[in-house]
Amino acid sequence: MSVLRNIEAKIEGLFEGVFGRAFRTHVQPVELARKLAKEMDEHKTVSVSRVYVPNEYTVYLGSGDREQFEGYESSLLGELEEYLAEHARREKYALLSRPKVLLETDDDLGMGEFGIATRMVQPRGGREGPPSDEGPGATMVYKAKPQSTEAVSAEELGMEPEAEVVSLSYEGKEHRVEGRRVLIGRSKECDIQLTDPNVSRRHAELRQEGTTYWIVDLGSTNGVEVDGRRTKRAKLADGDSFTLGSTEIVFNRRAA
Repeated sequence: MSVLRNIEAKIEGLFEGVFGRAFRTHVQPVELARKLAKEMDEHKTVSVSRVYVPNEYTVYLGSGDREQFEGYESSLLGELEEYLAEHARREKYALLSRPKVLLETDDDLGMGEFGIATRMVQPRGGREGPPSDEGPGATMVYKAKPQSTEAVSAEELGMEPEAEVVSLSYEGKEHRVEGRRVLIGRSKECDIQLTDPNVSRRHAELRQEGTTYWIVDLGSTNGVEVDGRRTKRAKLADGDSFTLGSTEIVFNRRAA
C-alpha cells in the first residue's frame, strides 16, 4: 500500500467507531483529503525550475457538519496536512512551508457541502520562491459524496438539463452567463469589465457549482457586499444583488 493510501486509511480510521457514526450522513474526512489534493493540483505556479503550490488551505463547513468535529479537529487537521505534504512530495511540488489546513464555519453551506480556499503564504523571515498571495484565493465549493457515490450533473447522467437563462445586470447592461465561471473586474482579461475605480483588476467571480451559483471575492481591495454585508462568498438566488466597489450587479435566473 502506498504512503498516500496509508494516510487515507488513517484518516478513515480516525473516524471509525464513535466518530464514524456521526459522519455517515455528513462530510467525509477522506473526501476532504482528496479535494484538498485536487485544489493543490489546480493552483500550481510554474517557476524557472520548480512548480510551486499553495501552502495554506481553509476548509469551510456548514454549522451542522462543523459540529461533528467538536473535540477532534486537531487530529483531523494534522492528518490532512500530512496527506497534502505527502501528495506534494509525490508530485515533486515545491512548498514555501509545510501545508497548513484551517477550518471555518459558513452557515451559507448546506449539509454535505464544503468549500476550500487556497493561499500561497510567504513564511516569516521569507525565503526564495514566487511572490506570495496574502489575500484569500477563490473558494471552490464541493458537495460531499453520499456514501460511496459522487453527485453528478444531468449531462453526465445522459439527461437533458433544465433550460434556463442566467444573466448579470449592471450599469444599464445585461451580460448573459454562458460558462460555469464569469470573471469580473477592471482588467481587460475579465469576462465583465467594469470602469468603476473602486473595483479591483480581478475583483470577483461568479461560479456555478452543480445547480447553484456563488459570487466569490478574489482577494479584492474593497471586497464584495451582499445585502449590505461584506462577504468572501455568497450563494445567489434569482433577483439577488451584490456590490463590487460602488457598482451594484443583479443576478437573474429564469426559465428559457
